[in-house]
Amino acid sequence: MMQDIRNNWSLQEIHDIYNTPLLELVFKAATLHRQYNDTAEVQVCTLLSIKTGGCSEDCSYCPQAARYNTGVDVQALMKKEDVLQYAQKAKEAGSTRFCMGAAWREVRDNRDFDRVLDMVKGVNELGMEVCCTLGMLTESQAERLAEAGLYAYNHNLDTSKEHYSEIITTRTYDDRLQTLDNVRKAGVTVCCGGIIGLGETHEDRIRMLHTLSNMPEHPESVPINALVAIKGTPLENNEKVVVWDMIRMIATARILMPKTMVRLSAGRTDMSISEQAMCFMAGANSIFAGDKLLTTPNPSFDEDNAMFELLGLKPRKAFKEEKQYLSEMVEA
Repeated sequence: MMQDIRNNWSLQEIHDIYNTPLLELVFKAATLHRQYNDTAEVQVCTLLSIKTGGCSEDCSYCPQAARYNTGVDVQALMKKEDVLQYAQKAKEAGSTRFCMGAAWREVRDNRDFDRVLDMVKGVNELGMEVCCTLGMLTESQAERLAEAGLYAYNHNLDTSKEHYSEIITTRTYDDRLQTLDNVRKAGVTVCCGGIIGLGETHEDRIRMLHTLSNMPEHPESVPINALVAIKGTPLENNEKVVVWDMIRMIATARILMPKTMVRLSAGRTDMSISEQAMCFMAGANSIFAGDKLLTTPNPSFDEDNAMFELLGLKPRKAFKEEKQYLSEMVEA
């Protein structure tokens, strides 16, 4: 019998799931994953930094914050033709979702935003799901992105509400939630997850998953990131996240949000194929491909293709949910 999709998980329930002995937890998550998803399918996404560095925020983990000296050069907004060329290459290499990231605190209604809207239209015309991560958004900006053909908007919670002010002071947790609400109202799908390894406790991780799984609608995509400690940031000396913690987070997210795409995101470079295989078994069904995640290293397309072949995985097709819905309507 399939577990119902729930949006009313208690902290105690999540605490109990998260603290299940690891192999039992992975088995439970894998069983549920098999019921709700095609376990051989992995969504392949590519992330491009279209405007790099010089951000006014103080996110403690981020090499793009203007106040930290991390060796990241400030670069202006890329030209549309260069972005589309990059997107085309990503598509040819097997990506079906293309995410554009700009190091902004929030979107401003100016010429740069108009240029981003143009990029969204261009990537959409390539037949890829287009995603953006541009900082805070108003309702009308979210609507304009939706009109341009935006498929998903990424805006991570990063950590729990309780730990958030230890990591970022230039905006609040509620600011985050408001942007997600604006995105949802505009009919754009939500991509929202977090980072582990920020100095948080296991309780903070549980609380972040509680917030995500109790949203009125679960995010369609939940990226689970392991901190990549960058020299020059306040968190440069944080300990590396152990792979078992990533597996525990992925498995718990899969049990709480059975239909959500759970993305094995930053930190994958340091994982062996067998460690990544455990993550896929625990319920991960989305990755970032390409040699960079904004400014941090990532496995190459060739390495990922070899891993997919070894594990018997295949890239998920673009717009799969919509195509399934349309075919069901036609049959009805």
